[in-house]
Amino acid sequence: MTDFEDRWALVTGASSGLGSEFARQLAAEGAHLVLVARREDRLKALADELSRVHGVKTRVVSLDLSAPEAPGDLHRRLSEEGIAIDILVNNAGFGVHGPFLEIDWERERQMLELDIVALTDLTKRFARDMVARERGWILQVASIGAYQPSPTYASYSAAKSYVLNFGEALAHELRHTGVGVTVVSPGVTATEFLEVSGQQPTLYQRIMMMESVDVVRSALRALRRGRRSVIPGLGNAFVAWSLRFVPRRAMASIAERAMTLG
Repeated sequence: MTDFEDRWALVTGASSGLGSEFARQLAAEGAHLVLVARREDRLKALADELSRVHGVKTRVVSLDLSAPEAPGDLHRRLSEEGIAIDILVNNAGFGVHGPFLEIDWERERQMLELDIVALTDLTKRFARDMVARERGWILQVASIGAYQPSPTYASYSAAKSYVLNFGEALAHELRHTGVGVTVVSPGVTATEFLEVSGQQPTLYQRIMMMESVDVVRSALRALRRGRRSVIPGLGNAFVAWSLRFVPRRAMASIAERAMTLG
């Protein structure tokens, strides 16, 4: 048996990209899945696949987590159904690309609600349950953009900096509770992210792009091992490590070039 076998995992943003890959790899380890996203048809197709291939239980919840009441509604539904979440994967999120002053505020506000507020709300609700049971795993999905200011992704990278710092601080707070917290900070990944954000891939992004299966494998390995933070891919890890030697005034310029050239 693996640590995750026969436990319930909640994966947000599960309809595509990293979310669906998290669900597949967790199901392969024997975890039952609660799949949450807005696109119900995709969730149902994924749930059918996981049940057929791996024989696990699934629960589909079509929900817009950026709505203020959504995290509470989700927690209440699962509690009423007697589903105890032992693995929380806070994957739901998106980015918005472009000059800050030109980005539509409503779209940006929705991003911040999902990437920061919903993530924090879900963490508080389900972490309390886990601590009471003295077991659990929480995976927060940040971004390599969390390590530097990123022009044209100004608010997105700032939001992911919040996720990184919040996750690592919570890991320290919960270190004696039986609940582990890991933050994964992927680089550019072959998902719908760039399409949703409104950006064509640059030369840097094409060179550094990873497959979602590799990112998820790295993240779950770190979660099992109790690591507080992981950056998948040697190239991405080197980029983040090397930034400690770059003056802060130069970081934004470097990021801008990576986001615009090619």
